[in-house]
Amino acid sequence: MATSLQDIACVTLAGEHKKLGDFAGKALLVVNTASQCGFTPQYKGLEQLWQQYRERGLVVLGFPCNQFGKQEPGEAREIAQFCERNFGVSFPLFRKVEVNGPAAHPLFVALKQRAPGVFGTQKIKWNFTKFLVDPASGQVKRYAPSTKPQALEADIERLLSR
Repeated sequence: MATSLQDIACVTLAGEHKKLGDFAGKALLVVNTASQCGFTPQYKGLEQLWQQYRERGLVVLGFPCNQFGKQEPGEAREIAQFCERNFGVSFPLFRKVEVNGPAAHPLFVALKQRAPGVFGTQKIKWNFTKFLVDPASGQVKRYAPSTKPQALEADIERLLSR
């Protein structure tokens, strides 16, 4: 397993290999997403955050996940087209991952360790769980799926104004 968040490798929907270190110095908003979820309209809010804050150092990273109600059945191309067509998504989207269990992607293993959920549980409960990563300290703050992207603005502002 990677020794730091910076070392964790991911693959975009287009097949490009990235490490989180490629986004060094940026605040990261990492979200497990799905195209057929009640929270799917949050893609619009995530895109708004990306547009509003990317010049100041925020990167939104979407990780499709099919572990919750099989709400992300599509392949990479279908996911990319759906997100762009329906929500104008232009922030980086990555290949489908698992976020819980033995096959959980190392990024989500690390995020859950750094920011456990309610009562200290590490398990992600549903799609659109959000993790905001401080670029300076690497500290992580976790937000519930029901937390709308706009509700993160104060925390994002705080990170970007340091």
